Formats: sequence, C-alpha cells, structure tokens
Amino acid sequence: MDHAEKARALFLEGYNCAQAVVCAFGDLTGLDNDTAARLASSFGGGMGRLREVCGTVSGALLVLGLLRGYADPKDFKAKTEHYHLVQEFVRRFQAINGTILCRDLLKNIKTVPGNNPEPRTPEYYAARPCLRHVGEAAEIVDALLCETEQNR
Repeated sequence: MDHAEKARALFLEGYNCAQAVVCAFGDLTGLDNDTAARLASSFGGGMGRLREVCGTVSGALLVLGLLRGYADPKDFKAKTEHYHLVQEFVRRFQAINGTILCRDLLKNIKTVPGNNPEPRTPEYYAARPCLRHVGEAAEIVDALLCETEQNR
C-alpha cells in the first residue's frame, strides 16, 4: 500500500485529514501512530474545524518538515530550501484544487454549523472531497521527497 492509499484508508477509519496524511508516512518519519495522530490532531477541519488551511496541507507540511526540514535557526540555506519546498507543495496542491483553504474546498458542501466534529457517515464521505485531498497531499509529498532525494 502506498502513502496515498494508506492516507485514504486512515481517513476512512476516522482519522482527521491531517492525521491521515501524517500517520501514513510513519514508515519514513519514524513516528509511531499514536504520536503522529496527536501531533496532527489540531489541524483537522482546517485547524480545529475553523476551516482555515486544509488539514491535508498542514499534515503534508508536517511530514515535509520532519523529513526535509531544518533545525538550526542560523542555517539560512537550509531554511531557504525548506521554504521553497513548502511553496512548491502549495503550488502543486493549488494547481489541482485552486486553493489551500478548507472553507473554499468545502464551499458548496452542506456542513453542520458549530465547533463539534460531524459524525462520519456514508453521506459525510460521499459529500466531501476530503478523501480525494488526503490522497493528493500524500502523492505530492511522495513526489517532492523523490525529487529532493535525487538532488541531495
């Protein structure tokens, strides 16, 4: 099972969009599923259901940070390279979807107002593009990891 398939399967198990992406890359990040799920838990629903940056984008950027990020705040070259990687991820996601904002990705979807997560029903999954976005985010991360590995 590749990372996109794994992310989609995790989303269908009930993990939020960010968790599904981060947990799918556990084989590369070294994070156990519990740690990965906790790390990404705040980003589902566009940051705690605020409908801001799509959780799949946030999850993907967490993975890219873990695998291609920088730790030394004085390493300007590494910081620059990482920011370019982040921007390339966003460019590719936007090229497919037109936006990285959850509220825009769901603008024609009827959602239940309020702060509480919605129950995961067949109707929930059928009405939302989230499953597709989870897979897209994982596919873009895989492509970028492959490309950056070749340039190392």
